[in-house]
Amino acid sequence: MKTFLTPFTNEQENECLQRIKQGDLEAKKEMILRNMRLVAHVAKKYQNSEEDMEDLISIGTIGLIKAISTYREDYGSRLATYAARCIDNELLMHFRAKKKHSREVSLYEPIGTDKEGNQIHLLDIAGCEDVDVVEEMEQERKTRCVMELVPKVLEERERYIIVSRYGLFGRKAMTQREIAKTLEISRSYVSRLEKRALQKLRQAYSEKNLFTG
Repeated sequence: MKTFLTPFTNEQENECLQRIKQGDLEAKKEMILRNMRLVAHVAKKYQNSEEDMEDLISIGTIGLIKAISTYREDYGSRLATYAARCIDNELLMHFRAKKKHSREVSLYEPIGTDKEGNQIHLLDIAGCEDVDVVEEMEQERKTRCVMELVPKVLEERERYIIVSRYGLFGRKAMTQREIAKTLEISRSYVSRLEKRALQKLRQAYSEKNLFTG
């Protein structure tokens, strides 16, 4: 196994991310090199897959580059956590593509073992949907944002309706009729308050530039 550079400290990583935002290509190259140890670590899961380890690292590096190019600090996790998912996703897509082009190989034939010693079959990979990690992380970010906005922009009754209607903060979702009965108001009034509350949330999103489309 190659000897890789020592990973960045938190401070060094943050500084490098800022440089990357400014279009510094050398900073991006440095970030890739400093995270190659992570690529190797994730690739080791598939080291018994009859694939050359150097090839696995090359494929994983593609995932790392995608991660560095799309990472946003407000995703709520460190770059390493996000990158590990992107790297693993890239490797899984590689095996899935390989399966599609290997018609002679049985789907039930093991291609190796994972780090826990469990056999990995092509059928396992064939059954996995291609996960858009970037989209998933963006959705998680938006969800966190709306949870933060609910108590900030809504009045007490509006907040109760939205939280109850959509089962936020661990609450069980309720119908408009159930909410109306609890608040002792008409269902139509609950509907109007719900629409008004959602409009407030949309406006808050717009003002914070959280909508991407």
